[in-house]
Amino acid sequence: MTDLKALLKPDQGQPATLLHLVDKKGFEAWLKDQPARVRTAVEAQGFKGDGFQLAILPGERDEWAAVLGVANVEELSPWCLAKAAESLPEGSYRVAGRGPGPAVLGWLLGQYRFERYKKEPSTKGARVLLSDEPARIDEAVLQAEATCLVRDLVNIPAGDLGPAELELAVLALADESGAKVTVTRNGALDEGYPMVAAVGRAAAPGREPRLIELEHGDQRHPKIAIVGKGVCFDSGGLDLKPSSGMRLMKKDMGGAAHALALARLIIKGRLPVRLHLIIPAVENAVSGGAFRPGDILKSRNGLTVEVGNTDAEGRLILGDALTRALEQIPELILDFATLTGAARVALGPDLPALFVNDEALAEGLLASGTQVSDPLWRMPLWEPYAEMLSSDVADLGNMTDAPMAGAVTAALFLQKFVPATTPWAHLDTYAWRGGAKPGRPKGGDALGLRAAWQMLKSRYGT
Repeated sequence: MTDLKALLKPDQGQPATLLHLVDKKGFEAWLKDQPARVRTAVEAQGFKGDGFQLAILPGERDEWAAVLGVANVEELSPWCLAKAAESLPEGSYRVAGRGPGPAVLGWLLGQYRFERYKKEPSTKGARVLLSDEPARIDEAVLQAEATCLVRDLVNIPAGDLGPAELELAVLALADESGAKVTVTRNGALDEGYPMVAAVGRAAAPGREPRLIELEHGDQRHPKIAIVGKGVCFDSGGLDLKPSSGMRLMKKDMGGAAHALALARLIIKGRLPVRLHLIIPAVENAVSGGAFRPGDILKSRNGLTVEVGNTDAEGRLILGDALTRALEQIPELILDFATLTGAARVALGPDLPALFVNDEALAEGLLASGTQVSDPLWRMPLWEPYAEMLSSDVADLGNMTDAPMAGAVTAALFLQKFVPATTPWAHLDTYAWRGGAKPGRPKGGDALGLRAAWQMLKSRYGT
């Protein structure tokens, strides 16, 4: 991971290139106040104050500055400096006449690169931003590190990141923090987490399924559980996906990546909670031992589930994981999962679908998402659709035959494993960007992570 702390430093008056911020409505007034050489340079570069525009401004001698177009000078977004961080040459920079505020996050994330497999990685040097808000520096670095963790884990191909490597990622956090890690596998997994075991049993040697738990925090603090879907590759199982559907399935552990990154935020941010992180880690593969359509699985909480489709495996492993979370009586459960294509059809790639059984929790998550520019969209846990999950031979089915409401019925399946008395939120997130935006390159990405972190900080304090 890039050393993000080196990209954001306290402003102590050290030499730096000035960055002037201008929005569309203030552009003409700003330009009128500039000397002739600046006006000429701005006109030659076609700068009009549009968002993410950048123009180089000549100084009187060898020095230079830059002007950046932003949406609103009065309310900077986290992303308004991201394009500049990607484009400017190596050096130190300072926003003219003000602090960079929340835009420090985009400055950091604009310099993210995933070059693990590049023969010749980028040689572009660091662009350092000076900030007059030391507290914001620490928080921005913490959030950027968590976001980069999600990006790295999702971007690594499945051949190099299976259940064992996901376990190592959790152990790395434990080594940094002194947290306790427990891993359940083999016969103990068959006995205790039968749906996790069934989904992962077709995987090759070395990629066996497991349930990974991390616990951290003071026993006197409130207990919260974070659960993440860890399907390290999803072939669809015997209900095989087409090749086009498998192409991005390295990202099907994106929920686990979000959960691990949120756990890191909680620990590094010293949030006063007792954390229980749970990641069911599997590969949904194909072999003679694969679970089959029509199989009936017994879950950890005793409910039986008829398998209507082996490609609806994420909800199965999450059912066992949610049951485990409840056994320690948390006062709050959050789960992250790249669960349904239906959520993407409904909301597109940028908006995680949010399902919540508690109004206060829903309001907190939605408000937090708006506050930190990490939006969520609430979807209904519409109880009448639960009948779509009925089975003639088991307590419920894992799939509905109706070609509609797929995200809702998946969430309703998970709700079968969570009592109404426990506040619970399910984020059906994409964990991927199909096209680049400033500070948000194509590839794995964190969607809903910062909203969840902001909600937890607001709820529990720091």
